Amino acid sequence: MSLKVAIIDYGLGNLFSIRQACENVGLRPLITSNEKTISKSDAIILPGVGAFGHAMKCLENNNLTDPLIEFAKSGKPFMGICLGMQLLFSNSEEFGLNKGLNIIEGSIKKFPINHNGNEIKLPQIQWNKIMKNDSTVWNNSPLKKIKNGTHMYFVHSFYCEPENKSDILSYTNYMGFEYASAVKKGNIIGFQFHPEKSSIQGLNIYSSWANIIKKQ
Repeated sequence: MSLKVAIIDYGLGNLFSIRQACENVGLRPLITSNEKTISKSDAIILPGVGAFGHAMKCLENNNLTDPLIEFAKSGKPFMGICLGMQLLFSNSEEFGLNKGLNIIEGSIKKFPINHNGNEIKLPQIQWNKIMKNDSTVWNNSPLKKIKNGTHMYFVHSFYCEPENKSDILSYTNYMGFEYASAVKKGNIIGFQFHPEKSSIQGLNIYSSWANIIKKQ
């Protein structure tokens, strides 16, 4: 029997490409905003595109903040992608200070306009490398099949700054500025890049995550 993965629908997100990626690795994805469906799922994915504050309001308007926080506490696999990853953090400075889900302690910040004499172009829309922070953590995460320095697809203007550096799974360098491009805290995994848009390497991430779900 295939494992049920809830893809959270709150009006923002790349839902259908994520659903297809899940199906390609044998998972049974359900696009939903139903609290009971979420709580009974084997794993969940929080996607997202757009602005942080608006996204949080959409989650609140759909009564999803508490179910997501409770699911995170359950120990079952929870994946955040792009803005969905950023929403896991305590707050964001995008268009003023906005509170997040506070599942991972830290802040979301905008790339600096200039860094070490380099003018940083925003948004970052490109393939870029992800680099290991800790080999042991990497090898026990959905990135285990991914080689250090593999290119993934990014689209963003803000980055995460975890309070605990041990939560950083990978780093990426954009125009001389290094930032956390993936995070892991227990059962929680977050990717700033889009695995579902990152070709076979992205599917390898979904495949490894599916294996993690099966072991729960």
